[in-house]
Amino acid sequence: MYNDWFLKFAPAAYRKTRVETTKDVESTLVKTENLTDVSAVVLRREPRVLPTLRMSCCPPLAVDRLIGLAGVSRNLVGCMEKGSIPALVSTALLEKGLNKIGAIIERMADPDIFVWLGRRAAATESEIHRAATIVADRLCGSVANPIIRNAQEKRQLAAIGAWLQTRGYRALPPKIKFDAMPPGTFGFRLNVPVKVGGLALMTNLPVDTVVMPKKGKAGELPLLIEAKSAGDYTNVNKRRKEEAAKMSQLRATYGARVRFILFLCGYFDSGYLGYEAAEGIDWVWEHRIDELAKFGL
Repeated sequence: MYNDWFLKFAPAAYRKTRVETTKDVESTLVKTENLTDVSAVVLRREPRVLPTLRMSCCPPLAVDRLIGLAGVSRNLVGCMEKGSIPALVSTALLEKGLNKIGAIIERMADPDIFVWLGRRAAATESEIHRAATIVADRLCGSVANPIIRNAQEKRQLAAIGAWLQTRGYRALPPKIKFDAMPPGTFGFRLNVPVKVGGLALMTNLPVDTVVMPKKGKAGELPLLIEAKSAGDYTNVNKRRKEEAAKMSQLRATYGARVRFILFLCGYFDSGYLGYEAAEGIDWVWEHRIDELAKFGL
């Protein structure tokens, strides 16, 4: 089922993201005068362009490599990657760091992509679009798995929603409190308050789908469903502790009343399933979605 979906829809999801990213790269090229002006002034005004500039190099630069080559602080690059400039840095030190970053970007800009660098003739529209597409592909390639995972999650939640609605369940707005849901309702990406460690402090734990059964009684908690998909066995076994950690927080806050299950599609082997079962987490395979009824839905 996962492979069929991947072949049919993953290329379209990736291409859609690449088209959107290409527009962002073209915007970055405008702001840097087609990579001929990566000055401190530009970087201070537009810090969020840094990821695009890193992918414009030959070879593309990881964050740590840029920090090492430019000899700048991790805080400066980290803030720029998030789209901001550090607040508690002197103007002189900031200027010096930005100039160092700009010098590295200009020195390592890929001449096979930005073919106009070093020549007198200005970049043509087709050259700019070609360069932007290549850099966008590099940016998307570095986050290919999240792009596919997000598209798959959206599809999974749509499948759960359709299944519930055919059985008379009603969707609620996102801001509804999970413990104030009337019977026969559901919501997506609701925040569930949980305790932080052994402290009295509370934090919000996002849950993909929360469903209050039609026969739910006073004091009963809704069913919590986490949608998971995977295209290979390696990644899921690296991430299997995530669900166990969520279950631990939920149980510490709400005790044995909590019901937390997984909605799975893809490559989940016995090692993963056994680990989750040991933590008291049950699951439903997407190709057997009707088994959700066994949880009182």
